[in-house]
Amino acid sequence: MSTPKHRTVPGNSYFVTTKCWQGRQIFQVPETAEILLRTLFDYRDQEAYSLHEFVLMPDHLHVLLTPSGATSLEKAMQLIKGGSSHRIHKERNHKMEIWQQGFYDWTIRDSADWHTKVEYIHMNPVRAKLVQHPENWPYSSACGRFSLDPMPLRFAKSASGAKALSRGSLTQGLKPLPAEEETTSGPKGRPPGAAANVTDTSGAKAPFKALTMQGLKPLPPKEKSLTADSLAGTTASNSPGVGPKGPTPNTISRAAKA
Repeated sequence: MSTPKHRTVPGNSYFVTTKCWQGRQIFQVPETAEILLRTLFDYRDQEAYSLHEFVLMPDHLHVLLTPSGATSLEKAMQLIKGGSSHRIHKERNHKMEIWQQGFYDWTIRDSADWHTKVEYIHMNPVRAKLVQHPENWPYSSACGRFSLDPMPLRFAKSASGAKALSRGSLTQGLKPLPAEEETTSGPKGRPPGAAANVTDTSGAKAPFKALTMQGLKPLPPKEKSLTADSLAGTTASNSPGVGPKGPTPNTISRAAKA
């Protein structure tokens, strides 16, 4: 029986969920999670889609995206899943299956639907008891450290009603923290009332690298953690045979879309 095709309408935005093969917690490993995030942002920078929100969990990924006019939803997900699988196999030197076949998608209907899906994405690590606050999870757009594409204009009228998130500490790795550690204050950065999606005042997007953590010393290269200094200086890499050529080092920043 053939797999049913997903309905894609040019200009529509989608909430998409895709799971790891057999429910394995593949992205429990920070180095593997880093590869997925680089792939996600590489194809965004190549304008295959607009990336609005995301959260990477140990065994699945949620994204809120808008495919470009030349890219279908299925093609966008093929780039993300196929591209990340290829890079993980190459860089981590193994051949394990990464993704479950197919994905689940939901067409965003209006601004209320948009904000509902954004809240779901942000709260996913909290509900999984990985962190106490959405912005504590460094593998999510809620942490406010990533350059994201703005909400499409047709949904923007409700943007002012979005609730601000409180500020907390960043977590290390993809495992839940003990209660006493989750209550520690995080590094200084975006104030409590600031919006989660940060765009540089010059109009250029902030680079995908600015996750820092107080009190942690840099790890040796082979043990570097995505949650701390490892993201500092991270550059987009391209593996042979994976999609079009990506951005050169230190060029993940790009102009914010209207």
